[in-house]
Amino acid sequence: MTLWLSLAWLSAGFNVVLLVLLGSVWLRNYRTFRSNLTLALLAFGVVLLLENLMAIYFFFSMGSLYSNSPLVGEAVLVLRGLQFLALVFLTYVTMQ
Repeated sequence: MTLWLSLAWLSAGFNVVLLVLLGSVWLRNYRTFRSNLTLALLAFGVVLLLENLMAIYFFFSMGSLYSNSPLVGEAVLVLRGLQFLALVFLTYVTMQ
């Protein structure tokens, strides 16, 4: 596995940690307030969590799919990094 892909799956792992944290807060808030907005945030978090878990699975099971082109590895890392940055902002705001 290339350096780019290693960094990409680590980023996906960090995304999973942030999404579990966010999901627990949103679930607690939904149980308290029964708001449709909170339920939508929870559903959003679950979908992103599943997407990141599937990405981690594919990094390990189909590494050759990404390793044929270094540009693909860099693109995957950029996308995972942008998602991580967005989740950091969302986590910061949620925890306030």
